[in-house]
Amino acid sequence: MLEPNRRDFVKALVAGTAGLAFAVPAFGQQAPPAITVTKLTDRLAVLGGDGGNVALLIADDGLMMVDSGLAARAADLLKAAADIDGRKVQLLFNTHFHFDHVGANEALGGAGARIVAHENVKKRLGMRIVSEAFNRTFEPLAPEGIPSETFAAGGRITFGGQRVEYTHVPLAHTDGDAYLFLPGANVLHTGDLGGNGLYPVIDYSSGGWIGGMIAGIDRLLKVGDGNTRVIPGHGPIATKVDLKASRDMLSLVQERLTPMVRQERTVDEVVAAAPTKDLDQKWGAARGAGFVHQAYTSLLQQKGR
Repeated sequence: MLEPNRRDFVKALVAGTAGLAFAVPAFGQQAPPAITVTKLTDRLAVLGGDGGNVALLIADDGLMMVDSGLAARAADLLKAAADIDGRKVQLLFNTHFHFDHVGANEALGGAGARIVAHENVKKRLGMRIVSEAFNRTFEPLAPEGIPSETFAAGGRITFGGQRVEYTHVPLAHTDGDAYLFLPGANVLHTGDLGGNGLYPVIDYSSGGWIGGMIAGIDRLLKVGDGNTRVIPGHGPIATKVDLKASRDMLSLVQERLTPMVRQERTVDEVVAAAPTKDLDQKWGAARGAGFVHQAYTSLLQQKGR
């Protein structure tokens, strides 16, 4: 179950107070959305509707899962995975530490799955986090939910005969982001480094900033080719064109906010000025103010470093 403060945070998302790039129904008010399944190949599926997008790689001797959704939906996620293929999840990869991507960690780790993530993800999942960016406190996961294997820069593995390459992108969405590329399937899983048609979360409390997000997408655009299919952290399956559109939006917003930093305008003044008003309809009007708050604060923090 979600800890009380995490449950409160999910409710707050509905009100838009955190400005996150996804919406979750308030518990007790309506049924959660059904978990959807999109088959990209006969050995690769994407499960949506449970926090961040979850990828499932199928091998003869078990499954590999990329991210694990929301804790409150862990049973639904695992059932959906079992309906696709009944073999055990042998390996779980976390693209970063946010709660909507690690919700089934404890269940899968407790069942014996190896959990792999960047070293900063392990650090953050094992500690109490007081987050200014989200105005919430997150408690550590139980030991079985914390990654047992970590990396610094990246690496590659072979799972079920398929090569999986993973790479850390520092100080972008958080300080522990990683993307995965499956060259055989020509599929890129971006985690929350990439979204599709949504304002992203910029978690400045854990080192994220808008310039790092732009640089991160620039790196993603160099992975694979023009036909690469993209599994974003949130939103429908994307293309490189979609990633480029997100990158261009972020660049435009940074161009608008940077002079305000030089003018030493406050966060409240910048949010009130609505610098993304003309972009909100396309990228998410309900999250516009929260996105501006996070993006501008991230620039202030960079100036102070």
